[in-house]
Amino acid sequence: MTEGAVAASTSSENSKAAKGEKRPRAFVSGVVAMTAIMMFAAIGGEVVANIIAGTASERDPVLAVALLLNIALILIGWRHHNEVTEQIKSHKEAAKRARLLANKDPLTGFLNRRALASEGSEMMRRARERDRVVAMFVIDLDSFKYINDLNGHHTGDVLLREVGKRIMSALPGAALAARLGGDEFAAAFQFDPSNPAAVDAIADELVERISHPFDIERQSIQTSASVGIARSDHDCNGIETLLRRADIAMYAAKHQGKNRAVWFDGSMERMLEERNRIEEGLRQAIPNGEIKPYYEQQIDLLTGRLHGFEVLARWEHPTKGIILPEEFIAVAEECGLIADLSESVMRQAFIEARDWDAGLTVSVNISPAQLKDPWLAQKIIKLLTETNFPAERLEIEITETALFDNLGIAQSIISSLKNQGIRVALDDFGTGYSSLAHLRALPFDRIKIDRSFVASINDDNESAAIVDAITRLGTSLGLPVTAEGIENEQIEQSLKHLGSMAGQGWYFGKPMAIGQTRRLLADKDMLTARQKDEVAEEALDDLRKLRRTG
Repeated sequence: MTEGAVAASTSSENSKAAKGEKRPRAFVSGVVAMTAIMMFAAIGGEVVANIIAGTASERDPVLAVALLLNIALILIGWRHHNEVTEQIKSHKEAAKRARLLANKDPLTGFLNRRALASEGSEMMRRARERDRVVAMFVIDLDSFKYINDLNGHHTGDVLLREVGKRIMSALPGAALAARLGGDEFAAAFQFDPSNPAAVDAIADELVERISHPFDIERQSIQTSASVGIARSDHDCNGIETLLRRADIAMYAAKHQGKNRAVWFDGSMERMLEERNRIEEGLRQAIPNGEIKPYYEQQIDLLTGRLHGFEVLARWEHPTKGIILPEEFIAVAEECGLIADLSESVMRQAFIEARDWDAGLTVSVNISPAQLKDPWLAQKIIKLLTETNFPAERLEIEITETALFDNLGIAQSIISSLKNQGIRVALDDFGTGYSSLAHLRALPFDRIKIDRSFVASINDDNESAAIVDAITRLGTSLGLPVTAEGIENEQIEQSLKHLGSMAGQGWYFGKPMAIGQTRRLLADKDMLTARQKDEVAEEALDDLRKLRRTG
């Protein structure tokens, strides 16, 4: 039971108990007052009659005193009756307020989730009777946490109230509006099933209104909303199903770029089920060591010399085989597993690479989600210490897009890493919002040109111009440049003509597991003597297995 439900239940029980106590008291006080009135009528009648008849007796003074006492009793009883009546009225009003609080969000005045479920079910029932359909919106602000952290909770609360007003202004008159919690809202209304365009128009208007700046305490606050839409006539068995589908569609709107409205369809639910299976699998795969480091060669294009590897994660699934990072990295970021995954892969890579040739570097990508962790640098340094891997052989790669919301923390992290001798590269250069500003603000050691420009260097003049400009920029700033995505000899030759740089891509070989990587290094005489013996022993084992199976 939720806190609101508990509060409502407690208030209701207290109100009932109070009413139970007051009703007998009101009844007793009423009986006393009525009895006193009847006695007053009887005694007063006798006294008045005697006075009129002039037949006063010795009893009359006593009756007069009794009459006065009776009047006092009437006044006291009537006053007590009124007090009890007022108390009962007050308790009724308190109970009404408690019921209202149990059904309303105190910040916006909207319905809460429990009340939405109740009133939404009734709306669906009425809609079926009229051959109409209920549309459900789930509305989530796209940057509320950032606004709240930057401006404080008071500003955040004011923003939520103002957003609520704009939501109501965009909805039809009979719509239900609810705040589900945090910065998530919901709305429901009936519409003609033959005219879903009317729902689209309302959703677009809602998104448009929320995207306009909010003037809050002399500052302009900019936000946007992602809206998921579901309808009640597509195999929907109740309000909870309708709400869940709208919620799924809302997340689809976020994944499609935010600041938009998206209708639910069945494929979204299947994708969610698959995502949940991946998450469940990751929670077992990471501690079991199934996420392995694979190594992609980084080559000096002018000399052809191997100077290092980029570490890439691969999921060696026990039944599905190799799963590529495109299928699980985003899920790991969403469910908060990316830090554990990254730490596991780095630890394995540091242990495997520490006895390689001292000139070989290891490059590791850092997720934007990890860059929000102010302790990231300390965690990486701790890993280096525990695995005895030289800091000067490690290069951390940070994407431009990761810097957009985290520049302040990034500056602190990069400074801490460089103080330990770790190099830092700006990855996917050219795709961010302010590439030159980032180069100026942060002390990077290398620029990596995004693969989208490199892959089309021979087919697109703009891509060729961008790659040339970045190469010249690196030269003028004294920063080495690495080109990603080299897929063929023609691309390699075009890059060579631009000057000195490193390159990586499938033209030099696909990412390799540790066994294949060690054999490559053995052929290049870039392993310690001990590792050479281990590779030779592994090769003999492989040969014996082939003979047995042959």
